[in-house]
Amino acid sequence: MITPTDARAAFFDAIADQWDGWDDLAALAQRLAAGLEALGLERDETVLDVGCGTGNLTLALLARLSAAGRVHAIDASARMVAVARGKIADPRVTWHAVDALRLPLADASADRVVCFSVWPHFDDPVAVATELGRVLRPGGRLHVWHLLPRERVNAIHAEAGPAVRHDLLPPATETAALLTATGLPATALLDDADGYLVTAIKPRLG
Repeated sequence: MITPTDARAAFFDAIADQWDGWDDLAALAQRLAAGLEALGLERDETVLDVGCGTGNLTLALLARLSAAGRVHAIDASARMVAVARGKIADPRVTWHAVDALRLPLADASADRVVCFSVWPHFDDPVAVATELGRVLRPGGRLHVWHLLPRERVNAIHAEAGPAVRHDLLPPATETAALLTATGLPATALLDDADGYLVTAIKPRLG
């Protein structure tokens, strides 16, 4: 039986080799660098890049992190991960071709989780949020981030094919409420023509 998750992974496998040709990578790199600056990413953090795709955010993270920083780049599409690995040779990155429900990472092992342009593709966002919260250290931050407006994201998915047609990004206030309900108090920071951003902070112990 083909599950929606399997169908989605196959969809992204099929387009992975064309993905980077559909964007202005230099302009994207500039926007990602500015976004990471605004998020306050520290240079020595361990960061999860969830839904890493072909590695464009991974590259931006590496450019900002010091030699002590680490990135775990995660994607359910094995071909997307393969394309990313083919263009990024950096010992600070560990690649994981897995879905976000079963992360091969220890509890409280990440300083930050960035879900960039991936949140609508989760069949069970509550379960994903719970798993991301498990690997996030107390005081760590989780970001749900899109550069495009929510309406544009949803229009693209609606036109892209049956595997992602129903992968709709909810209002940021709804995503913030979902994260908060899973134990990650969150704030909707942006949901307009400039993009989409929800940030959650895992409570510190005690």
